[in-house]
Amino acid sequence: MHGSLNRKCESKGGGDVLGRIEKSIEIKASSEKVWEMLALDRLPEWNEEYGNVKYTSDVRNSEDKYRVGASSHTNMKGAGAIDFEITESLENEKMTFRMMGKRANNTVVTYVLESADEGTKFDYVMTFKLPWGIFGTFLDKLGKGMLEKEAGKSLEKLKSILEK
Repeated sequence: MHGSLNRKCESKGGGDVLGRIEKSIEIKASSEKVWEMLALDRLPEWNEEYGNVKYTSDVRNSEDKYRVGASSHTNMKGAGAIDFEITESLENEKMTFRMMGKRANNTVVTYVLESADEGTKFDYVMTFKLPWGIFGTFLDKLGKGMLEKEAGKSLEKLKSILEK
């Protein structure tokens, strides 16, 4: 996999721990083709952590799937029922959504698309909050490896789908 990985963990006021995972990959496809795969209901095609995604907001056309405020519901492996809401969307360039639910841990995911020599550079950033101070730091170290592995696997699957 071409790209980089950056892991950070920092403590914020109140004893919560902020975790961050960053991954990048180059995909030999246009940003428009990559963007199509970022619709919330397409995530299960390339990320095995997501179950079937159903929109909970009004979707009248394909553009509605990417608009700020679009929302959906799924069941995730290990996290159960999760709701998504798009908080930022710039067509073919950037999308941010937040996850809400009992075990969502204030997770925010951002996808950034940039032109690259042979297609599109895809940047994946996930931030999350774990409570419990030093115990949260310990849990972060245990869980982060698994999250990084799943993120890498998902990006490779996306790449293989788009480069067929």
